[in-house]
Amino acid sequence: TEEEKEKKKKKKKGGGGGGGGEEVEEEEPDESMLDWWSKYFASIETMKEQLRQQEAAAAEAEEKEEMEIGEGSKAQGKSKDKDKDKSKAPKDDKKKKQPPVPELPEKKNKQKIDELKVFNKELETEFDNFEDWLHTFNLLRGKIGDNDDNATEEERIVGRFKGSMCVYKVPLPDDVTKEAGYDPTFGMFQGIPSNDPINVLVRVYIVRATDLHPADINGKADPYIAIKLGKTDIKDKENYISKQLNPVFGKSFDIEATFPMESMLTVAVYDWDLVGTDDLIGETKIDLENRFYSKHRATCGVSQTYSIHGYNTWRDPMKPSQILSKLCKEGKVDGPHFGPGGRVKVANRVFTGPTEIEDENGQKKPTDEHLALAVLRHWEDIPRAGCRLVPEHVETRPLLNPDKPGIEQ
Repeated sequence: TEEEKEKKKKKKKGGGGGGGGEEVEEEEPDESMLDWWSKYFASIETMKEQLRQQEAAAAEAEEKEEMEIGEGSKAQGKSKDKDKDKSKAPKDDKKKKQPPVPELPEKKNKQKIDELKVFNKELETEFDNFEDWLHTFNLLRGKIGDNDDNATEEERIVGRFKGSMCVYKVPLPDDVTKEAGYDPTFGMFQGIPSNDPINVLVRVYIVRATDLHPADINGKADPYIAIKLGKTDIKDKENYISKQLNPVFGKSFDIEATFPMESMLTVAVYDWDLVGTDDLIGETKIDLENRFYSKHRATCGVSQTYSIHGYNTWRDPMKPSQILSKLCKEGKVDGPHFGPGGRVKVANRVFTGPTEIEDENGQKKPTDEHLALAVLRHWEDIPRAGCRLVPEHVETRPLLNPDKPGIEQ
């Protein structure tokens, strides 16, 4: 871990355009030196850059409005151009500081660190709560018998009903029956998984926490992670991080679970105390079942590239071509048809991509995986069955504490 920390420090310095000496070192990232963290920090830089650009655009729009309202627009126009240059300048700086080396076009792809998507909010908000067909309805206990009328809704929940309801006219309109090749007796409920309990392996990666609420008198906290799913209760107490409000955990936990009985995962951060009980700083709850059944495929994000070794190894148990065949079959989509010259046809769309892959020894082998991945990354363009697939990502979730409702911890 020491090595990793060192590496991280270097990365952080390099990423922020640190000391000149370091930058030379960063110019050409050596494949063997790169790891997941390199990828993560590069992605964080990209996210910050995007936010900066959005802010600059918003400021510019505001200025435009002011310019239209106020007179003396020429003077303002000049200042606006200046600002434009100003906003461009940091971006150019940024380019200089990034590790990729644009001078070597033929090696360019090699040099650029692959990135993942960093969402600065929960994944659910991006994908409509993953309720594309599985909706959750809370079942509440009746009010009679409650001594106090002001019991909160949360306390009255006795269970949850998950499902989907459709109302449609019979006989089904022609366009529906033709379009999907449906068996009309089942209407809209086709290709829905069976209702039997299923066993899953859940792997949770906790990267880091930011701006934790101080829990100790010294204005710091000693955070550690606790994870709960069904009967499994993991408290990672011995690995607490001393006096830190921005701890980097970098841990993964494996838990076995059975849907539908165990589907609500709780990830909590506690403050370790030598005396007395440990206090909850905050927690977040994730509905795993909705992610598992969603057609957005929220089980393991689709990464940008397919590689079989190195820091970017493909992590999904299914290869891109297997995922693609499955999606095509379930969505009754024609394809995939892999053709010569690095082309693949799905429905009426043609995608192109590389057709060779290098193994650890640099030997090139023919493969369809890159092509399949190109389709998966543009799955929302496929008519009817297409939708956006969850990319390889890190999500940011607010930690909440029931004692301080509505305030992020």
